[in-house]
Amino acid sequence: MGPVHHPVMAARVVEFLVTRTDGFYVDCTVGGGGHARQVLLNAPSGRLLGIDLDEETLVTAQAALDTFGSRVTLRQGNFGSLKEIVAEEGIGQVDGVLFDLGYSSLQLDAPERGLSFSSDGPLDMRFDRAVGASALDVISRSSERDLAAIIKRFGEERRAHPIARSILQAKHDGLLETTSDLKRAVLKTKPGRKTKTLARVFQALRIAVNDELDNLRRGLEGAVDVLRPGGRIVVLSYHSLEDRIVKRFFVGSERPCTCPKDLPHCVCGRKPTLRILTKRVERPEDAEVHGNPRARSAKLRAAERLAEGEQP
Repeated sequence: MGPVHHPVMAARVVEFLVTRTDGFYVDCTVGGGGHARQVLLNAPSGRLLGIDLDEETLVTAQAALDTFGSRVTLRQGNFGSLKEIVAEEGIGQVDGVLFDLGYSSLQLDAPERGLSFSSDGPLDMRFDRAVGASALDVISRSSERDLAAIIKRFGEERRAHPIARSILQAKHDGLLETTSDLKRAVLKTKPGRKTKTLARVFQALRIAVNDELDNLRRGLEGAVDVLRPGGRIVVLSYHSLEDRIVKRFFVGSERPCTCPKDLPHCVCGRKPTLRILTKRVERPEDAEVHGNPRARSAKLRAAERLAEGEQP
């Protein structure tokens, strides 16, 4: 038996996302197919487009969703190009778009991915290993200043400079090839909270390698463009950088006016496109976290597409 995939906050995702039982839904990070399966079960006449950057993960999703037959279309691609992918598939407007950000358990548990400091593997970290620069490539072409900027910006790590210096020294000495090598280089700086620091450094490099934050911004913009009025966007994020982008995007789409507050009426012409459904971020129940510890950091936000001229 293969690894079991536990979709995070599945009931709430379905509650927000599925507005029509015959709707068309897009899972931008289909992964192991857990959320997609729940969406299709709750939309028995609906269809789903599942997108994933990881070609190997799509094989797992295909097996998990095979019973739904022609109701499912799977496509390798980057959700930053969501609008273009939907157009290429000839779908038109859709009823819901789901983003389950970060990486799946299947990817984390595969040492050859190089995503985890808990197992030894190559310093890769790419979701699509056929294209782009690996984590080792990024490190190799970075100065101390550049690498520290990556660690500080994407990992929110205050000790970024000594960590970057130690990593580059290991590379200079020929001692940086694997995740274990990277782990040793980070721990050589004697961080006060070892696990937290390692998580931040690995997160920072993964985000840089996969251009995750810019892709998220583009994906959210694309989602608004492909949604029909009344359609929903649901986002599950797992760290503050992602959640901050989602929150700002939703707020900016609900209240886009940039006019000074002392003006009697809007003159900028910006119209709202979304209505926020989650006034506060939602988190998983304690029981779910107990059964699936990786759900602990999950944050859910949802919004609804407005019709032309409609107000939030």
